[in-house]
Amino acid sequence: MFFKRFRKHQPTTDAEFVAAYQATGDLELLGALYERHMELVYAVCFKYLRDEEESKDAVMQLFEQLVIDLRRHEVQHFRSWLHSIARNYCLMQLRSRRVQVEESIMARQRPEYEADDDLPADALQVITDDDDALDLEHNLNRMDGCLSVLPPEQKRCIELFYLEQKSYADVADQTGYDLKQVKSYLQNGRRNLKICMEKHHD
Repeated sequence: MFFKRFRKHQPTTDAEFVAAYQATGDLELLGALYERHMELVYAVCFKYLRDEEESKDAVMQLFEQLVIDLRRHEVQHFRSWLHSIARNYCLMQLRSRRVQVEESIMARQRPEYEADDDLPADALQVITDDDDALDLEHNLNRMDGCLSVLPPEQKRCIELFYLEQKSYADVADQTGYDLKQVKSYLQNGRRNLKICMEKHHD
């Protein structure tokens, strides 16, 4: 009787869709509700992930997560709740990425890399020092902000060498700089990035 009532009265508000889905587990209802907010979810994902394909994948992954989560939680305001779910999902993805970046940085402090660099091995360690989840978004925003104020040559070399894990030769090939320039931009870029991040650390 309860299920028939929802069938006769097609949900119109978010709250009605949530109640109907929680009562029936009907994925069509959840799909219709999610479709209303897909642009919001994509916008949140793109804000944090900065990649179109990754953001699209995240939108699909989040729907699969909702299939379970929405039946487990009492949700009063679906739009704001969904925004938080999407945000937290992206932050966890970025946390995983930060671990990979840290491992890349540490790997690239082997002697064959250190031979050409004057900076200490922890020159970029400030990026990953604080693993407290409450500070994660702040740290990521701080790093992005400092990267954005670097000279474009330094910023590009930092992104290619550390974030995309390219070799010196690959960076030189993609940027058109010679190896000496690449190493100089990396050294100065790391120094400037470290100074900026320490300056804005609070």
